[in-house]
Parts: sequence; C-alpha cells; structure tokens
Amino acid sequence: MQNTVKIKDVKDIVIRFSGDSGDGMQLTGTIFSNLSAIFGNQIATFPDYPAEIRAPQGTLSGVSGFQVHLGNQIYNSGDKADVLVAMNPAALKVNVNFLKKDSVIVIDTDSFQKRDLEKALFTTEDPFAELGLATQQVIPVPITSLTKSSLDGMDMDMKSRVRSKNMFALGLVCWLFNRPLNVANHMLSAKFAKKPVLVEANLKVLADGFNYGQNTDMTISSYRVETVNVDKGFYLDVNGNTATAYGLIAASEKSGKPLFLGSYPITPATDILQELVKFKQLGIKAIQVEDEIAGVCTAIGASFAGSLAVTTTSGPGLALKGEAIGLAVMAELPLVVVDVQRGGPSTGLPTKTEQTDLRQALYGRNGESPIVVMAAASPTDCFDMAYWASKIALEHITPVILLTDGYIANGSSAWRIPDLDKYPPITPHDASQYKGNEWRSALRDDETMARYWAEAGLEGYTHRIGGLEKDYNTGAISTDAANHQKMGDVRQAKVDKIAGFIPQLELTGSENADLLVVGWGGTYGHLREAVEKMNEAGQKVALAHFRFISPLPGNTASILKKFKKIIVAEQNNGQFAGYLLEKIPGLQISRYNRVEGQPFAVSGLIEAFTKKLGE
Repeated sequence: MQNTVKIKDVKDIVIRFSGDSGDGMQLTGTIFSNLSAIFGNQIATFPDYPAEIRAPQGTLSGVSGFQVHLGNQIYNSGDKADVLVAMNPAALKVNVNFLKKDSVIVIDTDSFQKRDLEKALFTTEDPFAELGLATQQVIPVPITSLTKSSLDGMDMDMKSRVRSKNMFALGLVCWLFNRPLNVANHMLSAKFAKKPVLVEANLKVLADGFNYGQNTDMTISSYRVETVNVDKGFYLDVNGNTATAYGLIAASEKSGKPLFLGSYPITPATDILQELVKFKQLGIKAIQVEDEIAGVCTAIGASFAGSLAVTTTSGPGLALKGEAIGLAVMAELPLVVVDVQRGGPSTGLPTKTEQTDLRQALYGRNGESPIVVMAAASPTDCFDMAYWASKIALEHITPVILLTDGYIANGSSAWRIPDLDKYPPITPHDASQYKGNEWRSALRDDETMARYWAEAGLEGYTHRIGGLEKDYNTGAISTDAANHQKMGDVRQAKVDKIAGFIPQLELTGSENADLLVVGWGGTYGHLREAVEKMNEAGQKVALAHFRFISPLPGNTASILKKFKKIIVAEQNNGQFAGYLLEKIPGLQISRYNRVEGQPFAVSGLIEAFTKKLGE
C-alpha cells in the first residue's frame, strides 16, 4: 500500500545520523548535506566521532555521529535533533540528550536485539522507556535485513552487503525530506567510480530505502524545508580545514610567493596537509616531517628562502613549536602557524573542540615574544582568515598564529568560490620594496616598522639573522642592555601597528542594547543565533565577535566602553575575558565558560544571557 503522508513545512530542521564508526555515518551525512545545499537550503554540519580508530562494535565509546542543520538562515549545526537515525542502541543512548521532545527516531531493529542492548549497557529490554523517551516517535525499520535482501544475488560477501546499510538509511531520509535521488546517485557513482560493484550495490540499496519510505504505511509527516535565494556562482560544500588550505593557496597566488607547508599529522589539523598535497601543479610543496618541531623548522627554513611558509598543528603540537616560533619572532621572518584547537591538556580529547589554546598562542614562548594572533569564525571564514594571516605575515614580516578549532575545522557549510580580484592585494615587504642605496637587514619601513625580507642567496643582500639579539642599527649580534630594551619595544610596536591595517570590529545589533555579548573564533554561529532569537523576543542584545585578537581592532575600546553589561562567552575558563581586561582596564565583564568538548548550546546561551539582563 502506498504511503499517504502529510507534508510538514518547516523553517529549519536538525538531522543526526549515528552508529558505529564503521557504519558510514560521516558519508551518509555528507551526501545528505550536499543534497540539501543543491536544493536551496543553507547548511551547517557537525561530524562528531570518537578518538578510537575502531572501538568494539556496538559499544558506547565507538559511536560516531554526523549532524546537519538545514534551512533558510543557518548559523550553526543546531542544538537538538528533530530526526535521529540510530543504527544501534549505543547510538540511541549516546544521543539521548540531543533529542527534542517531539523528535522522530529511526532505528535499525535488526541491531536492537538483547546482545546489542547489553553492549550499550542497557539493563532492560525496552531502551526507550529506560531512557525516558515517551514523547518521541519511533520508526522501527529492519534496515540490515532489508539491505541484505536488496543485494541478494550480487557478487558480494555478506560483510560487504551489510556495509551498504547506511545507504538504505540515507534513501529513507531522502524520502522523509523529499529529496530526489538523482544527485545522490551521481555522488555515489563518482565516489566509487573505480569499484563498479560498489556503485551498483549502493545505488540499489539507496533506491530501496527511498521506496520503503514511499510504499510503507507509516504514521509520520515528511518535511519540506524552506529554501533561500543565493547569489549566482559556483559553490562547494567545504569544511574549515579545506577552506584553510584554499585560503593559503589563494594567498600564495596573490602574493607571488610559493607556498611551503611543513607539518606533522595531528588530529584535527591533518586534513590541511592532505588537501595541499593535491596541488603540486601549482608549485606547492607540502611535506610530512618526522615531528612537530621539524614541521615548524622546515617552514622557517622555507621562509628564509623566500616562500610563504606555513605549519599546521593542534594544541600539543603548538607547545612543541614554541621555541622555534620564538626564533621566527627574533629573526623577524614571515610564518603562518595554523592551530586547530582540540580538547586538552596533553593529548586530551583529540576529536573534540575547545578554545583553550588562546593564552598559549599569545604568550607561549620564552622572553617578550609578541606575535599576531587571529581566529576564524566559521568553516567558510577559514578561507578568509588564512588569506589574512598570510597577508599580514608577508607584509609585516612577522609570525602569525591562526586559531581554528575542531568544530569549524570538521564542520562544513556551502561556500561560494570567491572572486580573488575583490580581495585586498598582498605585497610582500621584501627587498624589492627597499628604495635606498645601502641595504642592511636591520633597516625598517617607517610606516609598519617591518624590516625588509631578503631571501637567502639574493645577490647583493648578504645578511645574517638568527635567535641571538641584534643591534637595532647594524643587525650585528648585541648583548647591550639598552639595545635589548629597544629591540623588545620595536618588536611589540611592530605588532601593535598592525591594528591600523586590519578591519575594524563590527557590531551586530544596536549600540543602545542592554547587553553586549562578546565572543571570538568558532563560537560565532551559536552566539549569533542566540542574540538574534533574544532580539526577536524583544530583548535588547548586541554581539561583538572577534577574529583579530593580537592586536585587537583599533575601535575595540570605544565599542566595549559603550555598554554597561558585557558577557564574554568562550569555550575555556575565561582566557579572552582576562586578555580584554589586560588591554582595556576598567571594563565590567561577566563570563560564560564551558569546557565540555562540544559546541555551545544556543538554549544554554539564551538562558545565561537572559539571567544577566535581569541582574
């Protein structure tokens, strides 16, 4: 009997796919996200997976998830799910706190047997009652057995057939959200092009999952999500790491300097290295070295030789790179360090997100070692901020640390491929910019205080730089006390002057708001949504979100001093709030801090901000 369901129109919706690490939830979520973007929805995704390569099947520690938030005005990956696809009891249990009261839960009944419940540490045979799920609608589907039946007769072993069950789930969800399969078919055909049997199997199972939803009598509404008109152009669904790689490539092209990446693999930054190795045809040199210290040192060598030099890492690696970054500060060499933050300390939570490296980025070196620190606000903003980090490094001859985090690095959004002609030029402050007659490595530009960068081996520009202090006038090694004071002041002043070359701080909302919310980096989407929802409810709230941290934008003090109530929200114990008080004494600041390894919950932000308004 053909299913006659009602279609429910919604402004936005959150879907979460969850199962074992080997169940293909990341692929399933990615394909569904791309489908939704193609059909006119804004999207934001959040892959949430364990650090273990492969935990025991069916256990709580092995649950892997992929959440997508789609609609017509999307800032983040969403709080709680409207629809959960749970491939086993462990997936259900791990995600119970991420479910709305009226959500729909699709389960694979074949994986909800007694042994499966025991693996997930259930003590009864009714997991829904045990978890208190009384208001959710459960859609039981024998996904595994239907997948086996779908592929009956194909030249595949049983294990390979079962692996295709994620495509049955995808087909069912495509039916639920009125997504035609032709685009998904194209994606799968491209992904498995070298394995025709997998193409055939996945396409068949996908279609059977869709038809199951179409032809089975289920008391459920399918969804129609509002779309949005977007600017014409070519779009990609990119995560933050990919966007970072593209931003570095764009900066290399714009500056005319070859791109060099020296890096050691570390979660969650490794994808930047893996992306850049694909572009040898552009002259990019991306090298996997033996450790974190070698990564930054090879990059410093490349900078000395005239390249746009980059190294990528996460918190533990940034700690190891500290001494070498200090060398780049002392030698005054352009260098971009991308730190994709994760849970710490030590190896901590490798696949979870935090903002706990800020103080390390600002001060994690010996001596007075001023440095430029920036932070990307979203997956697509990683492109712009990688470009800006490169621009500042090359034009001001300084190391720059770009902070992203696990949430925006792995999460994705639809990104319009930009017109580089609309981006500001990058003019490296190299020897070609010097117009005098007697060049010395100590010479500086009066406007930026940056020294002139001469690549090693350039005829007529012989010089020596290194980690020992240099004389301000001659560039020779100096241990003079007054000179050391002066050089320390100059290095700090050079960074401070960069405030005049970066965009001003933008305010979202009114200057007359009763509360100013302050954030930085990858929390932007959650803070923006919280502020907008509060304003829609009649509360007067504004948002100041920082992407440039050291130095702060020139108008920072003038904006913050206009507000009587300020709350700084960050995923650490108050690092940016303390930094603001150092730079702008006298501010009255409250703090909202979470260190949970998970993104902010918009509902929690609204509750905290409302409480602050009422004080």
